[in-house]
Amino acid sequence: MGTRCSSAITNHLRIEYRPLDSLKANPRNPRIHTDKQINQIARSMTEFGAIMPLVVDRNSQIIIGHGRVRAAQLIGINELPTIRVEHLTEAQATALAIADNKLTENSTWNDELLAQQLKSLSEELDFDVEVTGFEVGEIDVMIEGIAPVAGGGSDSADELPEPDPAIQVSKPSDLWLLGRHRVFCGNCLDATSYSVLMGGKRASMVFTDPPFNVRIDGHATGLGAIHHRNFRMAAGEMSEAAFTDFLAHAFTLLALHAVDGSLHFVFMDWRHLPEIFAAGKQAYTELKAFCVWVKDNGGMGSLYRSQHELLLVFKKGKDSHRNNVQLGQFGR
Repeated sequence: MGTRCSSAITNHLRIEYRPLDSLKANPRNPRIHTDKQINQIARSMTEFGAIMPLVVDRNSQIIIGHGRVRAAQLIGINELPTIRVEHLTEAQATALAIADNKLTENSTWNDELLAQQLKSLSEELDFDVEVTGFEVGEIDVMIEGIAPVAGGGSDSADELPEPDPAIQVSKPSDLWLLGRHRVFCGNCLDATSYSVLMGGKRASMVFTDPPFNVRIDGHATGLGAIHHRNFRMAAGEMSEAAFTDFLAHAFTLLALHAVDGSLHFVFMDWRHLPEIFAAGKQAYTELKAFCVWVKDNGGMGSLYRSQHELLLVFKKGKDSHRNNVQLGQFGR
């Protein structure tokens, strides 16, 4: 009998948009919404719209949706869709509010399917995948755990044709527009290069691999048939002071075209750590981390064959930097 009555009532429910100032919060609501969660809900609303209705009682007191109201206030939404339920007793309304939160907690994920979908979203969508409620650190851990596809092998889309040295693909001052991406062929010591590339915008992160001021041909290319040419600058001809100035000039321009709080990831070899430390102090606020990239194969060397490359993480400015790692929160 109760089921039939509930179905009949549900058939008559309707969505009404109500101003936020007409809604009343339940002072006995046991669910705690952190600022972090409210920001996540607000980002979801911004991306998808306010499409999830609140549930209110006959007196416009909120049964379900306190967090969505706070998120709407945060981003300036003045009204939200609501469903008014008038057939519930006070005890039933309280139980519904608890059930709405607890029943969601009782569900579980198919980890592999979830990871595959998050991986697809992170590759294809043009909005921040964190609007799903998962953070980048969590997503990375899940994607890393995806089982390899049966059969393995490389993707044919990653295979490139052999270059023809007679064809000049790009020349200085060329700006390539690749969808949302921009690639500029220019000099990193020239401020104009950054203006053309960035188009008035500022970078949220910088990832750069400057020359190491070492000879390439005969030094870093091995004894095989292919010998790469030396870089035009910083190919072993610079003194310690000159190389420091070279790096500091480039870092200063990078910092000028990046937002406050941005992290700048810079590769360097062990021989030139003094120069990069000195240059970094001139351009950046602090050195945040010192990382080691362990490679599959060792390079050339007379005493030891280095099988690593160093990565220094500098920070520009005083604003908070983005931390996707959050060590320990999502596992190792």
